This record gives sequence, structure tokens and C-alpha cells, in this order.
Amino acid sequence: MQMSIVPLLTLQNATVRRPTGLVLQHIDWTLKTGEHWAVLGPTSSGKSSFLDTLSGRLPVSGGHYTHPVGVLRDMVEQVANDYQFDRQVASSARYYQQRFNADSAGESPTVWEVLQHRIKPTGTVNEHSVSLPPPAYSEEWLAEVAGWVHITHLLDRHLTSLSNGETRRTLLARSLLRRPKILLLDNPFGGLDTSSRERLHGILNRIAAEDTTLVLVTTPRELPDCITHVVELTDGQISWQGARDERPSGPESAPETLTDPTLLQRWLNTSAIPFEYAVRMQDVTVSYGEKVVLDSIDWAVRRGEKWAVLGPNGSGKSTLLSLITADNPQSYRNDFVLFDRKRGTGESIWDIKRNIGFVSPELHLYFPREQPVWKVVASGLFDTAGLFRKLTTEQADQLNFMLDLLRIQHLRDKRLAQLSTGEQRWVLLARALTKNPPLLVLDEPCQNLDPPHIARFRDLVDELCQSSERTLLYVSHYAEEIPACVTQVLRLDAGKGTIENRY
Repeated sequence: MQMSIVPLLTLQNATVRRPTGLVLQHIDWTLKTGEHWAVLGPTSSGKSSFLDTLSGRLPVSGGHYTHPVGVLRDMVEQVANDYQFDRQVASSARYYQQRFNADSAGESPTVWEVLQHRIKPTGTVNEHSVSLPPPAYSEEWLAEVAGWVHITHLLDRHLTSLSNGETRRTLLARSLLRRPKILLLDNPFGGLDTSSRERLHGILNRIAAEDTTLVLVTTPRELPDCITHVVELTDGQISWQGARDERPSGPESAPETLTDPTLLQRWLNTSAIPFEYAVRMQDVTVSYGEKVVLDSIDWAVRRGEKWAVLGPNGSGKSTLLSLITADNPQSYRNDFVLFDRKRGTGESIWDIKRNIGFVSPELHLYFPREQPVWKVVASGLFDTAGLFRKLTTEQADQLNFMLDLLRIQHLRDKRLAQLSTGEQRWVLLARALTKNPPLLVLDEPCQNLDPPHIARFRDLVDELCQSSERTLLYVSHYAEEIPACVTQVLRLDAGKGTIENRY
């Protein structure tokens, strides 16, 4: 007997607003049983707002949103992108460097406690003084889901000690445990290595086969086999929708033209501090308790070299970078040189940071969202999470130059929270570049950018690094995102490092 096709969720001429204005308009779309949808579109097209509307986080201000009674409360689950799903978890994850500080990281709940809803209030001293509910799920069900997303080995780890990819898998497990009928995912493949992406494809295909309906924001290169339909958004409106096999296969959007050559040349001509080695590590080891994260790393980066740092999730990449950006206190325990100066010989962390432009998904996660864009970008001049001083005329000129260089002057007065995820990432890229540092440390800088912006940024990095004075460390899980200027590779696996030539 053939299963009847029933509408689950329907948007009819729907208009959706955020405090900053319209984000979706004239949306006509229906989700039916047996369908699994991918939501595609360029940066700032309204994809995340589309999911937020389906989950009920954003109300429809015009038109209609029709769904069976109780669906949004009991059946629709939107996978969290960060710690903000729970106030207690968010309050325990207080600052970016916390994950690299063993004592502070231990103040956050474990993965098991988060998944079982047994989170002690922040600052609890006597565990017996706190009354917690029983575990939310059976250990058998938790073990099964943890196995699906490959986090069994993480259940006893503290949440803020996890890598970006490990965190995303944990948040997916949190939603899967609830056995939702409709699962909404926003860029679930971002931050995952090749094997983790392949595993997630398998997980989503399995979930779809077990009577859970999927709607996910993704990119054309990451469409799970289970996806049956595609809706494409442009400027908050549907530009195409239909069956996946009917989607036009036209060419990818062409990369945007790079910035004004005159502006770029002015940026390139700024002189850098003199040094022979940007980084020199000898037998560097980092461990937390019995867990060895970096194991006897020998690595030297000479001035002007361009490196990719590659490896699977949890291999030690972020910990390695945290040593370089002066965010990890274990640098003082090791034979470790930055800019020809051994760590621990009287330099401050600000002496180091002023020579480094840095961006990462974790920095994005912790950065204050209420700052206007111009303050976010200007804070890169001082390596602070926000602007807390008045700019000089010269510093204001540097700020405006960077806004012009990356073509984000039109975002200047908007708060970071008002921007799309892709726009926020672009602003943080500007922050990393604004002081024109001799060393660029770019940790997955293209995460959540659409293909044209990825191509534009990759090519821009090539332009920025054409100078023999510029040193680059670049992390990505996609080979096609790595700039052409990169010639050497440090590959990490389980804390061990091997050095390769890219070509």
C-alpha cells in the first residue's frame, strides 16, 4: 500500500522580519512526507532565517505558516550551532582561551552531562548540594547515538576542551537523541574533516531512511544522497525550487573581482619587522592529564614561507595554533621560538599578538555580537575582543582602508549580530588583516562562506601573500580552498606531525 503524501509544513506568501528589516519575503514552500530538502544560496540570502522560521524562532509577520498542532514544540528539532542552547552551558564556556587552560576547561560540563541534561550550576563546589534530574536517556540509546556520530570517546571530556569538529558532532548527537520527526541543520558539514563529512553523509542518509524528515542548509558540494528536493534563495526570496534531479546544472557563480589593485599594493608595501623564523618548535609536547594532544613536534617556519596545517578533527591543529597565538600557557614548558625570540624570555602576549593576524571558528564563536562592525574590525589593531579605546586619526584611516579593501564599508554601522553568519566571518577576516601583520594564521577562514566568496577569499590570500615578507599558516579541510601560494604542509594525526611539500 502506497504511503499518502501529507503536507507537514507550509509557508504561503510568507514575510519574515528581524529587527534589522526584511529577511524573507513572498515565500511559498511546502514540506511533504517522504521529502528531504536542501536549502542553497549565496551569503546573506536568508538561508539561516529560513530554518529559524521553520523552527518557530522567527515569527511570520505576513502571509501564513501552517503546521499540524504541536509539531513545532514536539516534532521539529533545530541542531544548535554553538553553546547558546543552554544558559548554564553558555555561562561555563566563558572565553576563547578556556579550552587551552586545563583548570578552566575542567569547569565546563562533560559531554555526557550535556547530553543527559545533568548540568551542575556554574561554580558548584559541593556536588551533593545540587539536586539533578535523572538522566534524560537510557545509556543504551545514548551509546547508540554516540556511536553514529563518533563521539563515544568524548563522553567524559569537558565540552570546552573539544575541537570545532568534535563540538559540532556533539551538538548533532544532542538533537538526534530526541528522535525528532523533522530535523533542521544549518551548515552541518562546516568544520568537519573528510572522514567526518563522509560519516555524516552516512548518518543523514540513515536518519532519512528511518522516517525523520531533513531540511538542511548546505552547499552544492555537500548534498547527501537522501536529499530529494532543493530550494534556492537569493536576496530573501525563492529563486528556484523543485526536485533535486530537475535542478539546473548551470555553471557556478563566477568569483567576484578582487579589490582595487591600488589599495592592495598599498597594503603590500607596508614594511614588516625583521626576523628569520616566524615559528621554531623543537620536541614540543602538550598534554592534559594523560591525554597527549601534541607529541614531540619539530617544525620550523621561516619568514615568508606559506604553510598549510592539515589533519583530521582532534589531531591537534587548534592546540598547535594556540601556542603560536599566545593563547596556550603550555608554550612556556616547551622549546619554542616566535619571531626569533624564545617564549618566556620577558615578552608579553601582546608583543606576540601584534605581529599576527588570526581568525578561527572558535574566535567567531566567542566574539561579542553587539559590537558594530567598525569596532570589530578596529579591535584587530589592539588584539582585543571589541574596541575599548578611542582611535587616533591614523588608526581610523587604517580601519577605513580595510573596510574599503574587503568591500564591507556598507556594513560599517551594523552590529555583528545583525549580519548573516557568512558576513560575520568576512568581518572577522577584515579584523585579522587590519594591522597588516607579518604572519597570517587563518584557521578555516572560509567556513560558512558560499562558493563565490570562498574563491574570492582564496584568491585574495594569494594576492596578499605574493610578497616574500608575508608568512602564512592556513588550515582547511577542503583541498580546493587552500591558496595556490601554499608550498609546504604540516600534517598532524593523533598529535604527531609530518612535513610534506605540497607539489
